[in-house]
Formats: sequence, C-alpha cells, structure tokens
Amino acid sequence: MEREGRAVGAASGELVTIGEFARLSRLSAKALRRYDELGLLRPALVDPVNGYRYYDPAQVEGARLVAWLRRIGMPLSRIGRIVALDAGAAAVEIRAYWARVEAETAARRDLAMYLVDHLSAEGRAMSRIPGNTGSAGNTGSAGDTGSRGGRGSSGPGVPDGPGVLGGPVAVPLAIRCAALTDTGAVRTTNQDAAFAGPRLLAVADGFGEGGAEASAAAIEALKPTAWGGGDGALSAADLLNVLEDTADSASRAVRDAVASCADPDGSGTTLTAMLWTGSRLGLVHIGDSRAYLLRGGELFRITHDHSLVQSMIDDGSLSREEAASHPGRALLLKALVGEARSVPVAVACRPDVRLREVLAGDRYLLCSDGLSAVVDEAELRAAVIAAELPEEAVRRLVGLAHEAGGPDNVACVVADVVVAAEEQRPRGR
Repeated sequence: MEREGRAVGAASGELVTIGEFARLSRLSAKALRRYDELGLLRPALVDPVNGYRYYDPAQVEGARLVAWLRRIGMPLSRIGRIVALDAGAAAVEIRAYWARVEAETAARRDLAMYLVDHLSAEGRAMSRIPGNTGSAGNTGSAGDTGSRGGRGSSGPGVPDGPGVLGGPVAVPLAIRCAALTDTGAVRTTNQDAAFAGPRLLAVADGFGEGGAEASAAAIEALKPTAWGGGDGALSAADLLNVLEDTADSASRAVRDAVASCADPDGSGTTLTAMLWTGSRLGLVHIGDSRAYLLRGGELFRITHDHSLVQSMIDDGSLSREEAASHPGRALLLKALVGEARSVPVAVACRPDVRLREVLAGDRYLLCSDGLSAVVDEAELRAAVIAAELPEEAVRRLVGLAHEAGGPDNVACVVADVVVAAEEQRPRGR
C-alpha cells in the first residue's frame, strides 16, 4: 500500500522525474543513477513496474552538495560520509579535506619547481660542452637556478640561498647543533622527542596513549643509519628520493609502535625534521611542530601547520590573534597516526617533503607547539639571536616556555650552518 501511495504521489506531482530532478540539482541523469547505485543519493521512489526513479524536491539541497563536492574533486567514498553528517560536522570535514588538498598541491608545486630548476641547470651545463648546440634560450651560468617565489618555503618572503638545487655548494659546510626536551610545568609525562646530530635534526610531538612511543619511533626511522646518510654528499635528485623513502619509513614506524594500543588511530605524532648530506638540506614535515630559519637577523617560519586553525587563517575566516585562543587550536588535519585510515581530526598521510637551500651563518630552530604556542615569534627571535651557541639557545627557549606557564611538553633543536673547518673550533657563532 505504501508503494502504491508513493506512486500516486509521483503521478500527482509531489515527486519529480529523474529528468526534472537532474535539471533542479544540476546533476546529469547518468550521475543520479550512479549515485543511487553507490547509496549516495537514493530516489524517493522507484516504480516497481518500469523501474523509473522519482525524487522528492526536498532532496535537491543534498544533491547539490554532492555535485559541489565532486566539483572540488572529493572522492565519492568521502562524500558518502559527509552527506550523512549534520551541517556543522560536514563543514569541519570539508575544511579538513581542502586543507589537505592545498598542502599536497604545495608539495607538488615545490617538486615541479625543483624539476624545472634541476633540468634547466643541466641543460645549461650541456650547452657548454664543445660541439653541443644546446637549446634556444639557455643562457646564464650552470649554477644559476633562478628565483621563484615560494619554492621550498612556507610562503612569500621566506628566503632561499644560492647554489644548492643547481649543484653542491663551493665551500664545505657542516652543522653545529643541540637538542633539548622538557616535560613542562603541567604535564606529568613527556611525549615529545628531539634529536640533533651532524646528519639529522628532528622534533616530534606525540599524542594519545602511545604518543611517547610514536614520537620516538618517527625520529628513529629518520636517523642516518636508517636512511643511509654517509660522508658523501647526495645529489639533489637522490636527496629528494631519500626524503620520500624516509617519510614512508616514519609512517610505518609509527603504525608499528602504537599497534598494540587500545585505540591506534588515537595515538600518533607530529614530525618536523631536516636531513643534512654535507651540501644539501631536506625537510620532512607533518603536523604543527615547526621549523624556523634565522638569516640576516630575521626569523622566518619555513613550515606550514597542518591544523584546523591554520586552515581557517589561510581562508580568512580567523585572524592570527583569534587563533591563539580558538578552542580547536590543537586539532590536527595531518599527522602520523596508528592505522592508515581516516579519523575525525588526525589523518594518517604522507609528510610534506622539500629541499632547502643553505648558507653559512644560517641558524635553524625546530620546535614542538609546547614552545611556539606559548612564546610569540618576537621572543623566539630575540632568544635565538642572543644565544652564542646552540646549547645555550635551547636552554633559553625551554626557559621561555616555563616562564609562559609551561602548559605542554617542549622539544626544540637549534642548529648552525658553519664552514666545515670552523666546526673544529671550540667557539660560538
């Protein structure tokens, strides 16, 4: 009886045909049939005799949402989850999806710019070989990689140094560094981890039941014995491959480390690390730990937070001042987590990787949000400039976090890029 009643409803105009609904929803009839098969958008009635589909006009808003989500490239499986949510939860999921898309696009842009620079430099070098006519337009020196805004940086204004992407630097360089972690004034356990060595700089901020194990495992996977760091400098292309491999290794290590937890998805870590080969520096980053560069007296942030509040700052819906007190400031959009499936706020996915250019005299700061969330960048800059040695700098920075109340664990690494011969001298910067 119910089916017959709904069929009468369709005939009387309460429901509309698939063709009319396609016009109202801006979806094709073919797409509507596909979404019916997938369970994304069921018709209000399917005629039991001829199989015709009829839709309730009240379904138009949901259908348009599906169409809009497809337009931004969202996979159908994720759309299925979103259309089942209320409006507020759906908005959070869409924001998280788009922040991830933008982060992945930025990583692909950096790789594209690297390939352009690398191949352009190679072409210029080939054009100087006797008897090689080269290609039109390839003028300039082999070491000139050009200047492109944003390459290898977190945004406009972040500096890049000359020489690294086009070939090894002329003067041998080395890293002088120090690391320090602290429980803070409120927490009873420390889930942060830090490492500073001549080949690796890293901080990781663990969370959840297995947070301490996750942060330690992520850094261990990146140590030189794991990624093959040796005395010889890697080429830019080789370093890029190493970064991809080590990022995957860190993801696997975290999954293994927290597999025995009651809720593996709820345990994980951020990771911000730099791999040094003697002439080039590679960055691996996921989450909201940060890396900064001090150059020429200015402090530049060279990583982009994978967090909900950062995505809101990016799209203009939240100011930086408002972000400091936003209730969702700790929510991550990307992190290394236990199982490789989506969870509401922390998504297991590959870290960003990119190449950084270096100059002698650069000073790098890597830190967890136990420092960056409570100490503003002006104070960070003053502390990093004032310290003569990296060991002094990390002590100053942890002290600043305590002065701000020490509400969270703190991890920080400070590293100086120096001429290799100077590394043997027992003196400051």
